[in-house]
Amino acid sequence: MMTKSTSHFTHSNDKDVKRPLRAGRFVLALASVAILAGCANYSSVKPGMSITEAVQKLGKPSTTCTRQDGTQRLIWTMQPYGQYAWGTNTTPQGTVIELQQLLTDAHFQVLSTGQWTDQQLLCEFGEPANKYGISKGNEIVWAYRYKQEGVWNSMMYVYMGPQGNLVNRFHPAPDPDTLGDGDRMR
Repeated sequence: MMTKSTSHFTHSNDKDVKRPLRAGRFVLALASVAILAGCANYSSVKPGMSITEAVQKLGKPSTTCTRQDGTQRLIWTMQPYGQYAWGTNTTPQGTVIELQQLLTDAHFQVLSTGQWTDQQLLCEFGEPANKYGISKGNEIVWAYRYKQEGVWNSMMYVYMGPQGNLVNRFHPAPDPDTLGDGDRMR
């Protein structure tokens, strides 16, 4: 005789099934940020410190650029899921000038001055969280995840024009991963 087996788990809808997965991803993302924050004490990097000392404290930079004058720009970023990136320029003698938080509304305003190429954008802010192609206007958009005004989970969208290599505008918007009921949460 066959008996019909029934599940001892009941779900009122599909959202209940997804909840543990979303919560697990969220906890994993939070733990990753906590681990990174615990390993890297950004306030411990002081002006005048050697590049070697800065790297010993913060780890290998995610982006390193050589500037026209031969000095370097170093960036440590938490993209794609973190909302912070720190960067510094160096002196010709190989010391850190000042470590600053890059993903802020005030710092994004540098994009309002002059013309910015994709390489300059990369060297100023580091790798974005995402790069999108938009068919209307044939543009490439770089999206940086950050805390707008230090409060709101946002993305700064930087449009790179029809060739994808020259900034033509930028604007903030809510981070789509934090909207709605969390189905898109990391």
